[in-house]
Amino acid sequence: MTYAPVLLNNNGAWCWFQDERALVDPANNTLLVGSVAAPEGTGGESRGGNIEVAVLDLATGESKVHVLHEQLESDDHNAPALLIRPDGRYLAMYAKHKTDNYSRWRVSVRPHDASEWEAEQVFDWTELADGRGATYSNLHRLGAESRTYNFVRAINDDPTLMVSDDDGSTWSYGGKLFTRPKVGYVNGYTRYSSNGTDRIDLITTDHHPRDFNNSIYHGYIQGDVLHDAAGQVISKPVIGSAGVSQVELTTIFAAGTELDGDVLTHGWTADLRRQGTQLAAIITCRANDVTGVLKRVQQLDVDDHRLLYARFDGSAWTLHPLAVAGPGYLPHEQDYTGLGAVDPYDLDHVYISAPVDPRSGEPTDHYEIYSGRTSDGGAGWDWDAVTADSAVDNLRPMVAPGDTGVHALCWFRGSMRSSQAYETEIVAVVRENLAAKPAG
Repeated sequence: MTYAPVLLNNNGAWCWFQDERALVDPANNTLLVGSVAAPEGTGGESRGGNIEVAVLDLATGESKVHVLHEQLESDDHNAPALLIRPDGRYLAMYAKHKTDNYSRWRVSVRPHDASEWEAEQVFDWTELADGRGATYSNLHRLGAESRTYNFVRAINDDPTLMVSDDDGSTWSYGGKLFTRPKVGYVNGYTRYSSNGTDRIDLITTDHHPRDFNNSIYHGYIQGDVLHDAAGQVISKPVIGSAGVSQVELTTIFAAGTELDGDVLTHGWTADLRRQGTQLAAIITCRANDVTGVLKRVQQLDVDDHRLLYARFDGSAWTLHPLAVAGPGYLPHEQDYTGLGAVDPYDLDHVYISAPVDPRSGEPTDHYEIYSGRTSDGGAGWDWDAVTADSAVDNLRPMVAPGDTGVHALCWFRGSMRSSQAYETEIVAVVRENLAAKPAG
């Protein structure tokens, strides 16, 4: 069964290393989605680079788009991370893609109202990052600490953190999570998931997959301490740390792993979600890439990518094949895929974007969205199509969290030439969230 999506924003896209990009606010029954407009899309050059938040009224179906920063930079890496503060006001943080040294933020003037924002403020990384620039924003508030974290790619292009003790009104430098000699472009592509109380889990890579045959590692922050998956202390305190190597964490995907006869390499982190003591992650990788490490684009065998599903039961990780992800999406970004998302309300439920139908193994004309469910921890999957016979590509799905009875699946559709040039619009399928309702 396919669905008719609602249009949220007629020009926009996002990268997948900033979160939350979308939220449901149950206080006013709205869906908020952050994105970046491109000059190729609706509105043209005058709109290109706008940092925007689309707000969908879930009762009326009316959508409005609010601009956080006009013409900042046309690049999907600059999409804002969103957070609902305890006082009900929204916090939005965003950064350019290594082209200046600022993390930027704004706070909404009124609770549960994205129509007006206080003046933009900036955190200057220039001296700390030696002019290397800053990228990404990832906002997580731990209620037990009354502290908000923003995870940024900054110093040495490492995963680095900012901290706030006033719910994001002001920020200070918080140290580095990881560091090691840099290979190629950057270090450590990291995804984060918080329980909102006292713990932030993360999965991370070694480097960029085009530069290094990445493994994937898991750890968590709790009580100002970085732990591996088993709870062993890796680094303390976290705040003010100079950083450790991510290889000290627990490996959940080892480069060269063989699954169902395929040798899997060059891992990349796609999504991470938590429910109770359990975690689920989606990983992308190459299958049977025989050319090895550190080869250039022209020599790479990147026509066969896979999506993997990793599950943590509170004590150990298991890894399963999820779906065929097709060839590299862009010629110059050979490890880009359509990606996938774990349902934050149900870890047995995922969405993927792929140019191959997982039900039949047959290629499709465009990337389509599929819904997958497992009843055995990821060993087997039942698939349904969310989209079919599309005239354009459907990319980078995500499910908006918000502890509510609303289930909002978001993605963008259209065409992309690069992270800086795209003609895409943002849509959502909004349904009753049965997984959020108590049994009976």
